[in-house]
Amino acid sequence: MSVNVNRSVSDQFYRYKMPRLIAKVEGKGNGIKTVIVNMVDVAKALNRPPTYPTKFFGCELGAQTQFDTKNDRYIVNGSHEANKLQDMLDGFIKKFVLCAECDNPETDLHVNPKKQTIGTSCKACGYRGMLDTRHKLCTFILKNPPESTDSGSASAKKEKEKKNRKKDKENGSSSGEAGNQDSFNAPEAVDRDDDDEDWAEETTEEAQRRRMEEISDHAKNLTLSDDLEKPLEERVNLFYSFVKFCHNNKKAQKYLMGGFECVVKLHQVQLLPRVAIILKDLYDADLLEEDVILSWAEKVSKKYVSKELAKEIHAKAAPFVKWLKEAEEESEGSEEEEEEDDENVEVVYSSSARELKVETVKPETPEKEEDDIDIDAI
Repeated sequence: MSVNVNRSVSDQFYRYKMPRLIAKVEGKGNGIKTVIVNMVDVAKALNRPPTYPTKFFGCELGAQTQFDTKNDRYIVNGSHEANKLQDMLDGFIKKFVLCAECDNPETDLHVNPKKQTIGTSCKACGYRGMLDTRHKLCTFILKNPPESTDSGSASAKKEKEKKNRKKDKENGSSSGEAGNQDSFNAPEAVDRDDDDEDWAEETTEEAQRRRMEEISDHAKNLTLSDDLEKPLEERVNLFYSFVKFCHNNKKAQKYLMGGFECVVKLHQVQLLPRVAIILKDLYDADLLEEDVILSWAEKVSKKYVSKELAKEIHAKAAPFVKWLKEAEEESEGSEEEEEEDDENVEVVYSSSARELKVETVKPETPEKEEDDIDIDAI
């Protein structure tokens, strides 16, 4: 027969139920004891270890308790009636099970042995609080904290995984002997001692197609039907807000160049003739730096597109790259001239001057020394 966990609630449809305590008196004289037969089932309904309510009975009755977890025997010394223990269990439920906020028994205990504190958290209302540790049972709880359900579930999952692996090995060995090889292709051994193995990224057409599908899947998540209906200027602003992370980030700019090659591959007819113009626009918008473009132009890579298409893209970008190199050389030459002019500028301080004047002084050429005149030869 089951009773309500919170027996102050008289609702017969109360969903929190527990079995009624069953007590059995054993022994005679000084060895008399009371065995709580169904303590495991009662504790499971309360979400508490069975040792806690048994120890609570011992603290309230001033009697010793015994725990035999292997045989599920929980004993309180002395002769005690089941109704008396059931009333005491109500006190345990009120102090250590029910939530202080909503009076529901969906609570967990959180024991901190270092700080000597016992906290409770309610799954029903989210209440978190601390228990009053003045009761004698609290010292027992601090020494014997409840096992966390997470660790229990994790260990159970590990055991299931081990069993599944054993089954898979058995099934794999039997099917490998009698089954068809086409139905199960075993992967190559990973632990090989080949030092010359190539760990570079795959550059086959199938690998490129797979990467393009992944890029397109991510691009679909960024595409919104409302954005497609917006005017061109707003869509350009959306694109700029998406790629502005490339500013002052050379690694991101290299990825942007790879994405640019992929887009050219998708719309080769329209974009290939305009590669130089697009690169200049990205350069003017500070999305690509000069160093990144020049380093990209030095080597043709087949990481994102085929080598033939990569060569065509580099050929179309050659005029823009040439313009960048010439502009860099001109800037270096102008800087050298400015440095020479700065060396020929002399600043003269005068106390009577009213305005600041900068005069360029020509370097003085040393005059030839006159020949020494021999007086005796005159």
